[in-house]
Amino acid sequence: MPTLDDILEHIGEFGLYQKRAFFVLALFSAAFTPIYVGIVFLGFIPEHHCQIPGVAELRARCGWSLEEELNYTLPKKVNHGETVTSQCQRYDVDWNVTELDCTDPIDFFTTSGNQSIIPLIPCQDGWFYDVRGSSIVSEVLRELKYLYCSLTKAEDHLPSSFVLFGRKLCLLITILINSISGVLVAVAPSYIWVVIFRLIQGLVSKAGWLTAYILITEFVGLDYRRTVGIVYQMAFTVGLLVFAAIAYAVPHWRWLQLAVTLPNFFFLLYYWCLPESPRWLIAQQKSDKALKIIKSIAKANQKKLPSSMENLQSEDEEGEKLHPSFLDLVRTPQIRKHTLILMYTWFTSSVIYQGLIMHMGISGGNIYLDFFYSALVEFPAAIILILTIDRVGRRYPWAASNLMAGAACLVTALIPENLYWLKMTAACLGRLGITMCYEMVCLVNAELFPTFLRNLGVLVCSSMCDIGGIITPFIVYRLADIWNELPLVVFAVVGLIDGGLSLSYLGYRSSYTLSDDVGD
Repeated sequence: MPTLDDILEHIGEFGLYQKRAFFVLALFSAAFTPIYVGIVFLGFIPEHHCQIPGVAELRARCGWSLEEELNYTLPKKVNHGETVTSQCQRYDVDWNVTELDCTDPIDFFTTSGNQSIIPLIPCQDGWFYDVRGSSIVSEVLRELKYLYCSLTKAEDHLPSSFVLFGRKLCLLITILINSISGVLVAVAPSYIWVVIFRLIQGLVSKAGWLTAYILITEFVGLDYRRTVGIVYQMAFTVGLLVFAAIAYAVPHWRWLQLAVTLPNFFFLLYYWCLPESPRWLIAQQKSDKALKIIKSIAKANQKKLPSSMENLQSEDEEGEKLHPSFLDLVRTPQIRKHTLILMYTWFTSSVIYQGLIMHMGISGGNIYLDFFYSALVEFPAAIILILTIDRVGRRYPWAASNLMAGAACLVTALIPENLYWLKMTAACLGRLGITMCYEMVCLVNAELFPTFLRNLGVLVCSSMCDIGGIITPFIVYRLADIWNELPLVVFAVVGLIDGGLSLSYLGYRSSYTLSDDVGD
């Protein structure tokens, strides 16, 4: 009885039909970027300080620069060993006093010259922003006043829901919900509504991206599957570069949100452009529909389907389970091992990947250039996998990428700040390693589960990615208050553990067919 992989060998493993499907889904992968890492630009924390009544007039009279104004009128605090001006407090004094001089005006309010005895109050009159454009955070500052300074900086990530109704329907539903909620984020009247609509996006967006990934890998033959999967993720990297350019050109967050959301409505054309996965249809005993799609593939590829291969019924059809459950993910020792290791790898990938991006944000520098340059590192990661994955198998690149990411994070944390070039080189190696791990886990996760369980297996395991997304901001921002490099140490430990688990994962072959049997 021929399998779908056998049929694809005759009608084209990556012909014109699959190439068109891959191209339109690669566009979708690139458009996913603003949802996954968009908070870097949509919610960046701008340089700001307290708006103080009377200071603008004093600055004009004295001819101060902005730096001089901040130095003369705001209290100081020590942050990571550096003395900086406070962003959340100001002196409780009246700057409208006419007797103030321009050289050291704060001394007028103390007789001993000790500025520390002057009482401090929160920023009760708003903030001044030394940045072009706006972000969600700057609007939060305006809406919530001084309450902002006690807010956490966590992003809204929640586990994606899973679907069991076919790849195409799942994809279209997530596109529609994501597009509508994205527009609503842009026009939300308050921060609370931004959170609600962003939450809805988080519930559906990654499920759509993973469903598209599964769909395209099920369309192509075995010899092209790993390349297609990796290049699909390279499209995400292209999206990173484009997003950085758009964010620079559109600095106001509401217009930026609209600019990256509106194109998603065009993906609803997938209803006419893309068919359902024939592999999924066969597993669901819908052979007639699957055969119709297979014949369309053969026609577009200018191939002829042999009549002997038109019987698509599975050999173990009677025992096939069409409605998977969570218990199926831990039913046998082998698949239980797959599930647990993959869940931890998804968690590790999310924590380190997003953590490195967030840590880059608190390290200073030009956020647009830093984001752009760090994204470029992801292209060598894809090229390395394409050149090595079929030669040495999945296990060793998988383990090596985790070990490299963990070791690079540890080295980055230990390199002193004055060796900036070496520190950035180590950080880029960490980004390279975790990108390879991310691309590997997507590929391996889709291969290790049988067809009827694949969507559920990928989405359940990848839900740990969302949990990692929830935890990561707290790791970065809270631990950095203790020591700026402490988050990198945590990333190192997490990555090295995952590398060890990957090395102990002994049964994985260098080439893997998409199985239809849960026993595999």
